[in-house]
Amino acid sequence: MMKVRVRRFVPLTLGLALGGLLVSAAPAGAQPKDVVDTALAAGTFKTLATALQAAGLVEILKGPGPFTVFAPTDDAFAKIPKADLDALLKDKAKLTAVLTYHVFAGNANSADLKALKDLSTVHGGRIKIDASKGLRVDNATVIKADVPASNGVIHVVDTVLMPK
Repeated sequence: MMKVRVRRFVPLTLGLALGGLLVSAAPAGAQPKDVVDTALAAGTFKTLATALQAAGLVEILKGPGPFTVFAPTDDAFAKIPKADLDALLKDKAKLTAVLTYHVFAGNANSADLKALKDLSTVHGGRIKIDASKGLRVDNATVIKADVPASNGVIHVVDTVLMPK
């Protein structure tokens, strides 16, 4: 049986400030960074960082967690038409809903995810998981899995997930 550690918390207090998602692990002997600092260090999550700050979600993701974050890259955000993305960034309620849809309150690595058909997000929705051809969550492909952080794990995705 798979072990997925779950922790409840209020979605609006989520504070997910992921800026530049992870692409590299911490050097040997170094303490891992939290999910936010790990993302910021990667440099390919500038839009996500901007969105997290606009939604006021940074401090929560710097908290104890654990968090599983499905982090869309800048290229993923670029798939959204500019006018639609600009409107989303100005609508705090909708932006918060989209961002919290990318977070699971618990620690789920790729092996855990492959054993599931879906997963509840902080937003309250459920993302579908398909491991038949790689690893997909809803309509996004996980392009880098299992990036460790001190308070959880990050899975880099190629598409922004939209709540249903």
